[in-house]
Amino acid sequence: MKTLHHEAAMQVEQIDAYEALVQFLYRAPIGLVQTKLDGGVEMLNPMASNLLMPLASDGGLDNLFAVLEGVAPQLQQMADAFEQPSGVVCEALRVPLREGRSAPGAPQVLSISLMKLDPERLMAAITDATLEMQREQENLRRRLRSAARTDALTRLPNRAAARDQLQSLLDRQGVDDRFALLFLNCDRFRQVNDTLGQAGGDQLLTAVGDRLLAALADRMRAAGLPADGRIDPAAGGAGLVARVGGDEFVVLLDGLRHPDEAERLALRLLDALARPHTVGGHEVACRASIGVYWDGGAGGDADEAIRDAGIAMIEAKRAGGARHVVFEASMRERAARRADIEAQLRTALLEEQLFVVYQPVVGLAADGTVDHAAGVEALVRWQHPTRGLVPPFDFIGIAEECGLIDQIGDFVLARSCTDFMRWRAELGERAPRLMAVNLSRAQLAQPDWTAKVAAILAETGMPAASLQLEVTESLAAQDEQIQVRLHELKGLGVKLALDDFGTGYSSLSSLHLLPVDTVKIDRSFVCKADTSHHHQVLIEATVKVAQSLGMNTVAEGIETAAQLDAVRAQSCAKGQGYLFSRPLVSSALVEWIGARFAAPGQA
Repeated sequence: MKTLHHEAAMQVEQIDAYEALVQFLYRAPIGLVQTKLDGGVEMLNPMASNLLMPLASDGGLDNLFAVLEGVAPQLQQMADAFEQPSGVVCEALRVPLREGRSAPGAPQVLSISLMKLDPERLMAAITDATLEMQREQENLRRRLRSAARTDALTRLPNRAAARDQLQSLLDRQGVDDRFALLFLNCDRFRQVNDTLGQAGGDQLLTAVGDRLLAALADRMRAAGLPADGRIDPAAGGAGLVARVGGDEFVVLLDGLRHPDEAERLALRLLDALARPHTVGGHEVACRASIGVYWDGGAGGDADEAIRDAGIAMIEAKRAGGARHVVFEASMRERAARRADIEAQLRTALLEEQLFVVYQPVVGLAADGTVDHAAGVEALVRWQHPTRGLVPPFDFIGIAEECGLIDQIGDFVLARSCTDFMRWRAELGERAPRLMAVNLSRAQLAQPDWTAKVAAILAETGMPAASLQLEVTESLAAQDEQIQVRLHELKGLGVKLALDDFGTGYSSLSSLHLLPVDTVKIDRSFVCKADTSHHHQVLIEATVKVAQSLGMNTVAEGIETAAQLDAVRAQSCAKGQGYLFSRPLVSSALVEWIGARFAAPGQA
């Protein structure tokens, strides 16, 4: 009796468990379908029936594979691939339903998983994946929107994100707070990039972005923004650091009350960037120029505000860099004039409106005689078709800013070497013995520029020893890469001169470190050589140090006989200036030389 009672109790428990399982299958929030290996349905729960019925063309749910043939024809193949009961659900299929297959609000995407229960049966789990798919699509759209507003290199907001936030600040009304837009450009980044390569340049740009964020972190934390200062490009806030171009960044600062606050923040950024950066094991200095645009509360267009801040940045760069300049409306007119000159200068290069003039450099003998064949200096001029002769002061600086100075320099070098060889053929021994040509930073930064000089010498037949390439003192003394290039040029056999000596960063004690043959004493010293004992002493010291190093000296800007007597008294080897001649076109120079040789000793 006891055994029968125990067995009856077990049967009741089994029945209860079975009923519980049936209830679970009936109420399960997913569709469950048990089928034969050929897809014939043995059992399905109500959820499965609801999900599958819209797909049954004849209203029957006898075969799962037949019902899903139109949307998931691969199910039969998946079932055939099961060699033995796996007990593991296969990777789910995502099945989008065709339009018209489901009523409004009904499932639009089904997720179907298939597993083999035993050698004769399969189990399919079917769920409505519509919401899941929609969430994934929205997340994808959000990521794409964020990516479209984020700089890929620095992970900072990009120009589009900065523009949108700036426009929102310009559009607001009735707010006492003001904002400032700081437009920042790295000084000499091109030279750093050429030296360290693109990878090093990219690392430096990332470091600059991080340095800007760190400098503003305290202010951003006080405004409740992320501690690391990185702003969600899609969000507003009291500040934004964005990369808007190659080596250009903008900093947008809201919640200011006075322009002085913006200038103090600009100074803080300049100080932060002045500290050396470590890039590829090298310490790299990367100072910056900053243009400051102050919100006047009158609204406006974001693109125009960015442009104005950029104009102020260019003014800072023109003033020497490593500083900030606040935008003023008058700067727009100057910028427009520069842009117009830049466009016309590009045309001038194409249409050969540029030409070369030559200023004689004469030898100064101790006995008072003058050697008129000592050499000439090549200088570029621009004959504009409507404006006439454009002074170099009006276009050389713009050419440097817009990247045309290297093309202009290469043109001058090739033309002057050609003219030099023509003079030699025409004048013989009376021809100038040396051609001096000024070099720009852009030319010396070209990796292949030494080879380009060698090619010009070969094409024109110009002897290397008759060519003197001149580099400013500040450029030669400050830049290691430039010094490397100068040594390469020396290897070609050309002569090198240090131009404008006394105005830059080197000193007499470091003169021996530079690979130059000639020191050109700046006109600012020569113009007072006959009236200032102080300037006479400086000239005398320069001449003696240069002579001790085996270097020649040239006194620039000699305009009076008294100045000539003063520099000759200090034993300057050569002189140059309006006292002897203004710059002359090639034909006029030939006439000048002819006249001087006809009357020896004439100045």
